[in-house]
Amino acid sequence: MEKNIEVSLLLDFYGELLKPSCRQMAELYYNDDLSLAEVAAETGITRQGVRDRIKRGEKQLFEFEQKLGLLSRFQQLEAGLDDISVKARKISESTDDNDIRSLAEEFADAYIPLDEIFAKALPDQPEPQYYSADGVHPNQTGSA
Repeated sequence: MEKNIEVSLLLDFYGELLKPSCRQMAELYYNDDLSLAEVAAETGITRQGVRDRIKRGEKQLFEFEQKLGLLSRFQQLEAGLDDISVKARKISESTDDNDIRSLAEEFADAYIPLDEIFAKALPDQPEPQYYSADGVHPNQTGSA
């Protein structure tokens, strides 16, 4: 991962643990994409002073991550959720409505049989797959 993106994410997780002045400068530099000179003008200290505080803040953020590991756990969780989403999509594409309905009930999600609703509401219109290819997620035509 690119360093600037990683530091920005670390700021999201651990920014409140930094001193306010250090956090402000790091957020201006990483999140608002200001140069060191622009941050210096904004905060009223020297460019070198800004650089020193940002570097000190970076070091602290990486130490927090090394000790607590919140960002790495978050990224693992996110990857796992992406994997679940891909597998759920495969299941929904390869099973009939009863299986999808039972899975939805098991995981407490609302199941809306869009194909049936479209078929009843629009009997003279194209097949329901025109509006929702998978019977679950409306496409652009079926969302208006």
